[in-house]
Amino acid sequence: MTATDTISVQRTTQSRLRETDFNNLEFGKYISDHMLLSDWAKGQWSDPVIVPFGELKMTPAILALHYGQAIFEGMKAFKMKDGSINIFRPHKHHDRMNKSLARMCMPTMSFEMFLQSLTALIEVDKDWVPDSEGSSLYIRPLVFASESRLGVKVADQYKFVVLTSPVGPYYNKPFRLKVEDQYVRTAEGGTGFAKCAGNYGGAFYPTQVAKQEGFDQVLWTDSKEHKYIDEVGMMNVMFVLNGKLITPKLNTAILDGVTRDTILTLAKDMGMPTEERRISLSELVDGFKNKTLTEGFGCGTAAVVSPIAAVHIHGQDITIPAPDASSFQLQVKKRLHDIRSGALPDTHGWNHIVRI
Repeated sequence: MTATDTISVQRTTQSRLRETDFNNLEFGKYISDHMLLSDWAKGQWSDPVIVPFGELKMTPAILALHYGQAIFEGMKAFKMKDGSINIFRPHKHHDRMNKSLARMCMPTMSFEMFLQSLTALIEVDKDWVPDSEGSSLYIRPLVFASESRLGVKVADQYKFVVLTSPVGPYYNKPFRLKVEDQYVRTAEGGTGFAKCAGNYGGAFYPTQVAKQEGFDQVLWTDSKEHKYIDEVGMMNVMFVLNGKLITPKLNTAILDGVTRDTILTLAKDMGMPTEERRISLSELVDGFKNKTLTEGFGCGTAAVVSPIAAVHIHGQDITIPAPDASSFQLQVKKRLHDIRSGALPDTHGWNHIVRI
């Protein structure tokens, strides 16, 4: 029995597979043939349905557009060596999505509904999962307030949508990061730990300013003193300092990254000492000066593991050595790839296998 046996499926009559350049998969450019939909009303989610990807009918008065009740997740599915498809860490993503929903006063959903929805959609669009090195099927579940009303209120109606998109490697060059000490992405007690739409919209302006100055992304700092690092807009950050893997300790201003959690777990498996704690800018400067700062990289579902070449701190570039074959970041990236592809045993139970 497959997931699609219990979900209504309306298949497209005009697949866009032939229009897709699988040798040049720009992130988010191509959307797969189908999407999954479910509605929340009268205290419950409707049975999910799968339909051809296309427009949604709604009014410009839906509450999500006015008051920001909108959250999403970012996940990936991978083609394994035996031809099956692996949805990576659905339990962790479901847990984080429900935390985002609860923070935004939106209805949560059961893991059974979440996993069945993802599995059924991938069964239908299995041909969209690329098999080239470094490629995957990006999965975007999102929930938004769909009630049509202008009054300021918590919505009574919501829509759950799942889209998928074939993607290649996200970045191809090391990052140059600008430490942000003027603008604030979020603050403790706010919504930084939730994947809500407003977090990203509010970060656009300072990020654009940084790009105009020649940087790739902003490295956000704490909202009170701007002395301690938080994260980059689309990924968590990690450093190897004095032979230890260090990363900012989670708080309500920092996203609980699934890749972050995965790397910390694998580091322990690999015998790499780890520390989750506050990391000051001065500590990075000192590590640069005494050459004990040997690695820096970002990690996230989209980025996976991406090296950091330099961090611009108060007018000074802190350069970080380029990774080589002995670097922890490349070793852990390979181990993660091998687990997701089936080349190494999945000892942590992270892979959900879709049999096709």
